[in-house]
Order: sequence, then structure tokens, then C-alpha cells
Amino acid sequence: MIEFKPLTAPDIETIVSMMQEFYAIDSYPISVDVSKALFQEFISNENLGKAWLIFSDNEIVGYIILTIIFSFEYQGKIAFLDELYITEKARGKGIGNEVITFIKTESHKLSLKLIYLEVEPHNKKAQKLYLANGFESHKRQLMQYKIK
Repeated sequence: MIEFKPLTAPDIETIVSMMQEFYAIDSYPISVDVSKALFQEFISNENLGKAWLIFSDNEIVGYIILTIIFSFEYQGKIAFLDELYITEKARGKGIGNEVITFIKTESHKLSLKLIYLEVEPHNKKAQKLYLANGFESHKRQLMQYKIK
């Protein structure tokens, strides 16, 4: 049975440890201390979004981070599915589909108009999961500007 537990301060060590595993997949840099501080800020301000630990048979098998922003184009609150991580040993067991169902339910509770997400071009399994659950490829190109 899959369950979702809202992230609390005592869970920060656990989620940051999983973030390190997740970021290592694509060799993304991560600062453990910065990530811990960011989670403290994140969970103290519910307007920033929500984060959950994913449990399967009472064992933590991943996490979800949903950040919230406001959009005039979409006429209200939208979210960015910032991170969805499932541990390697838990993959391929249908947990991803249950996570997407959960996120869709939460999106209604949060009165969201849209959910955006990014997926690495090489991650074909994740792309297949999202497409099978009603997500569509966006016709716009994602761009970024790093504030220095």
C-alpha cells in the first residue's frame, strides 16, 4: 500500500539524503547544508508549496516536491512538480502512477490550474509515465537566467 506523509522538520535529513541519490543520477551538484536550510524555509511557509515522503509498506521509497506560483495566463495558482524521486529498488512497481494520481487529487485541493514539470531527455520511463497520465509536451522552450 502506498501512502504519502507531508514533510516535517524531522524528515529533512531523510529527504536530503534521497535528494543526493536523485541528483547523482545526472551528476547535479547539491549542497547538503543549503538543501537542509531550504527545506526549513519551505516547510515553514505553506504558500511556497508542499512536499511529501512516499511510503510503500511502511518503508520510505521516495519523495515529491510541488512548488506553487501565481499565473495570470492560467488565471490563478499553478504548480511546478519540482521533484519526484522514487528509489531504484521501488521503481517499476506502479508507484509512479499512484504518485501522479495523488498529485492530481492534491492539485484540486490546492485549487491549481496547471502543473508544469521538467524531465530529462534521456529519462524515457518518466516521460512515458507522465504522458500516460495526461501530461503533454509543452510547445514552449524552457529558458533560465541565474541571478548572480
